[in-house]
Amino acid sequence: MLLKLFKGISPGVIFLIALTLGALWVSAFLNPQMPAPAVYETSPMPLYGIIKQITGNNLLGGVILSLLAVTILIFLLVSFNTSVFFINERTLLPALFYILFSALFPRQQVMNPVIPASIFLMIALMRIMKAYRKQGTAFNFFDAGMLISIGSLFYINILWFGLLLIIGIALLRTVNIKEIAISILGLLTPYILTIGLYYVLGKDIGAFLADINYNLFGKTAGYSFSRLTIIVLILTGIIFLISTALLLMRMSSKKIKSRKTFYLLLWMLFISLVLYLLLPSVSVEMIWITGIPASYIIAHYFVFVKKKIIPEIMFSGMFVLVILLQAFYIF
Repeated sequence: MLLKLFKGISPGVIFLIALTLGALWVSAFLNPQMPAPAVYETSPMPLYGIIKQITGNNLLGGVILSLLAVTILIFLLVSFNTSVFFINERTLLPALFYILFSALFPRQQVMNPVIPASIFLMIALMRIMKAYRKQGTAFNFFDAGMLISIGSLFYINILWFGLLLIIGIALLRTVNIKEIAISILGLLTPYILTIGLYYVLGKDIGAFLADINYNLFGKTAGYSFSRLTIIVLILTGIIFLISTALLLMRMSSKKIKSRKTFYLLLWMLFISLVLYLLLPSVSVEMIWITGIPASYIIAHYFVFVKKKIIPEIMFSGMFVLVILLQAFYIF
């Protein structure tokens, strides 16, 4: 019954999703927390540093900015599927699942650089897919490189997703050295401009380079997982594995563009998991990025699965457990 309520695209479903978003961010407004002692807080990248200066010590203001950024992000999630139509059905489920992912770690519902960086990464994905069947040199990859690089000036580890540019070229087009070169140029341009601006303003370029190194390879404090969080993560993991299996079984029946879009999303998911496992500077804040491809894959499962009872139980279980997780965090 609960799954059926969220499956449509009517104004009522939009209202329910908006209501869910508000409900799952209540704890952040009632009990705003200081950001985690992460490397991006102690040595913020330039654009995130500007946000920190604007908000100062206003924790509530930071929560409001983060919620606005999440709202933009879920709009982009729905818009991407609407434009490429890779799920093959108009659905608002990716937005709902991203909202649920955003509530898995209540302590991350604060002002942080990963959310605005994820917006730029999402737009970069959209630009990459615009290159599909485009004649001549696709400067979309330069645009995507610029967007990823600008995002990294909020959260440096977005820069690793520059690999998606090369993967996108390999997936969508005949490999072209010129397109690879302009992709790299797109990634470099914001940093060249930033260093030039630092030089003109007389700021310490060496300190900026040191901040880049620290944000990439410094160590962030670990996250303490509650028992309920572990239970929710296990259920979510089971749902995700089942969803991935269904997607891979149906992949050959999909149109070429849809297939390539999902492959690009799977690569994005793989990169985010590798970063979480291998880089000491990365912690659970990566959920804001991992949640993007995961939301599409799980949404695809719930749109096309034929059985009714088991999917309904899994969906309702995940939904209710996330709400309980938020409720326990408040009290």
